[in-house]
Amino acid sequence: MAEQLYNAIFVGSIYALFAVGFALVFSVLDILNLAHPVVFMLGAFVALFCMSTFGLPAGFAAVIAFLATGAFGIFLDRIAFAPLRRRGAPPLSAMISSLGFAIVVIRLMELRYGPDLTSYPAGSLPQTVVQIGDARLDALRLVIIGLAIVLMGALTYFVRATQLGRDIRALAENPRAARLLGVNVDRAIASTFFISSGFGGVAGALLGFAYNAIYPQMGTPYELKAFTVMVVGGMGSLPGAVLGAYILGIGEIAALVFLPADLAELRDALAFGLLFLVLVIRPRGLLGHRVAERA
Repeated sequence: MAEQLYNAIFVGSIYALFAVGFALVFSVLDILNLAHPVVFMLGAFVALFCMSTFGLPAGFAAVIAFLATGAFGIFLDRIAFAPLRRRGAPPLSAMISSLGFAIVVIRLMELRYGPDLTSYPAGSLPQTVVQIGDARLDALRLVIIGLAIVLMGALTYFVRATQLGRDIRALAENPRAARLLGVNVDRAIASTFFISSGFGGVAGALLGFAYNAIYPQMGTPYELKAFTVMVVGGMGSLPGAVLGAYILGIGEIAALVFLPADLAELRDALAFGLLFLVLVIRPRGLLGHRVAERA
């Protein structure tokens, strides 16, 4: 049972890193960035490039993946979202724009690396096993869990305790009032996309390390899950997205443990059914609240 709980926490940590970035853009700009799975995939491939080309250790490769995908997020905003913001386009236009951009990038990556699974260089990832009682735990996944918790704690501190974080929160509350109060809106938006994409990218790199297998479409299955946990946690609530991610992770592992082998394909149905029940009880999500309409 300890090993299953450990697996659930690991899966939830990956979901949380991915979903927090997804939720951050929505909470600030009220748009769904459907290109977010692309930064998840790019983070894994940036790490692969750094490790295979320059021989960097996995830790340094993950840092570079965070920075590179963060910069890509700013580029994504300039290409797919900023022109639409200037024209006052509806949110649906931004969704379509980001989806089209995502498809282009994925196809380019498939041309470069092919659609099949790719592994990291042999011997580049640690294979240590930690024995805790009767449980044998992969040390790499333990490190990933700890790193995910540290990153989410750092994001909480940044948003609540720094001037730039307060600017981002002011922008999320009311863009017009934020401008009148002297907030540098362009810098706040760029920072939002940098952090959002950086978290998505490092989540992809960490998942790639854990499974030692990456491919250009690897982010697509996580998009629906990220949207689901964001809704369940409360639209626009970063703590809610984290809580929803761990609930989903626990639900998926519980389905694997308790369902018969011939019903394993119902894992997602059981997990999402659990989240559905949460929404029936709390329609605004676990940590959601009524948000005043923007002026």
